[in-house]
Amino acid sequence: MLRTHLCAALTEEHITEEVQVCGWCNTYRDHGGVIFIDLRDKSGIVQLVCDPSSEAHHIAASVRDEYVLIAKGKVRARGEGLQNPKLKTGNIEIVLSSLIIENKSPTPPIAIGDESVNEELRLKYRYLDLRAPKAYNIFQMRSSVAITARNSLHNMGFLEIETPILTKATPEGARDYLVPSRVHQGEFYALPQSPQLFKQLLMVGGFDRYFQIAKCFRDEDLRADRQPEFTQIDVEMSFCEQEDVIKVAETLLRDIFSACGVQIHTPFRRLSYSTAMETYGSDKPDLRFDMPLVEVADLFIESSNDIFKHIALDSKTNRIKALCVKNGDNFFTRKSLTQAEEFVRKFGAKGLAYIQVKSDELKGPLVKFISQTALDELISRVGAEVGDIIFFGAGAKKIVWDYMGRLRLKIGADMGLIDENAYEFLWVVDFPMFEREDGVTKALHHPFTMPKDLDKQDIEDIESIAYDVVLNGIELGGGSMRIHKDSIQKRIFELLGISAQEAQDKFGFLLEALSYGAPPHGGFAIGFDRLIMLLSKAQSIRDVIAFPKTQKASCPLTSAPSAVGTEQLNELHIRVKSAT
Repeated sequence: MLRTHLCAALTEEHITEEVQVCGWCNTYRDHGGVIFIDLRDKSGIVQLVCDPSSEAHHIAASVRDEYVLIAKGKVRARGEGLQNPKLKTGNIEIVLSSLIIENKSPTPPIAIGDESVNEELRLKYRYLDLRAPKAYNIFQMRSSVAITARNSLHNMGFLEIETPILTKATPEGARDYLVPSRVHQGEFYALPQSPQLFKQLLMVGGFDRYFQIAKCFRDEDLRADRQPEFTQIDVEMSFCEQEDVIKVAETLLRDIFSACGVQIHTPFRRLSYSTAMETYGSDKPDLRFDMPLVEVADLFIESSNDIFKHIALDSKTNRIKALCVKNGDNFFTRKSLTQAEEFVRKFGAKGLAYIQVKSDELKGPLVKFISQTALDELISRVGAEVGDIIFFGAGAKKIVWDYMGRLRLKIGADMGLIDENAYEFLWVVDFPMFEREDGVTKALHHPFTMPKDLDKQDIEDIESIAYDVVLNGIELGGGSMRIHKDSIQKRIFELLGISAQEAQDKFGFLLEALSYGAPPHGGFAIGFDRLIMLLSKAQSIRDVIAFPKTQKASCPLTSAPSAVGTEQLNELHIRVKSAT
């Protein structure tokens, strides 16, 4: 047996016992011949002491940081005033009787646990970065959450079933990662963006309740909360309605958070997509603080400001949103007002008007353009009081929603209004079925989402039976009821401009399956990496993935992606064109 105890498992109860521990040298100190070594393993740190008279002294003198050590000795209490309250083992130490250097290490290129080190360098030496106790704690939590998710879904009657990684390329929003086939010349597999089609086929196959902790792949531009390969808790169930699916998702999340020591309350609050956008400028609003957007376009219809008046007259496509910031007039300086305007301009705003609520008057560039009656109604509608400031966004609704929603979040963070320890869950429901971008109609979620009503004249008024679960302003997951009738699925393809031939080529197997008595079914997926990021309060999704990619979708550790040899390319019938 190489060790009798983990380092941090030793307590005052072990005093006088002889123990053997293993780990890495965290720090080394020579105090006039008495050598102190902080030994670290997955559990934490224990202090080793080696006196000059010890047979292990000459070995201890050669130890350096990150050497792998096997240490044997007797546990004793630390001397009076020498305890270290920062360590679990801070009241004891091990007096060495023998020490083995199992493996040496050069000076590490990064300091273990130093988060100020350049991230790319930490990812290049990720195996060293992972030695930090914080990293171990994150992956311990990740493992616990995975086990809890499996147990929770198993208890609700779900079967864990694996779906293919090599599959068919289908248009699901992001670009596919393609894998060339050696056997089938000129043809490609795709890595799945999600198990969407296969889990629907499992429902057709009568499995009733499926789940999988699934790997997904999307070739898209990356952000702090995105990776080209990621993991999701994927769930599907048959003979159900939206309420059944939401109840399962809430039970799963409640079990997961409870296992992590956090008690959350169900059912979660709900907002329609329309209400979320109109009130918070986002379909994933952060509800940890109260600062709604208020529609005030009707108050500008008679305004003498032609720009605002023109915007107000087209209430279908335009919005004028007011954002009342409590005590904001005392917080914002002339400089910070300029910075706020510069901030919203980055997201399409042409400016940022405001009104300051003073004790004796209202001040701001808009005041002279609005009647006193309209001003009185404005103050009442937004609930403004002396010391507040009201910001205004005006223009095309999608642009106004976006930059005013972002401004709300920025102000909330800058003014310290967000409770970092709170967990505010929300369901956003009743999403539009379609959206138009550059004249092209697309499915807002995916083309297999069940619509509520296909008979509406304006395609943008059609809603879907879709739902997203949001936590603290981050989309944690989402899902929908699925189309289980081939006639509806074919109609959706028509509205998306997908011809019958294209639908047959890309989704023929699904359409055929739906024709064989598909049950009503729906499901959801929860972003596993995002969930761990929120639970562990990590700053980036990369912190909770063992070997992540950079924001350029590369791996500094393995130098992936990389070129391959001509022989292998020839086997795959691929010729690489030189960059132009």
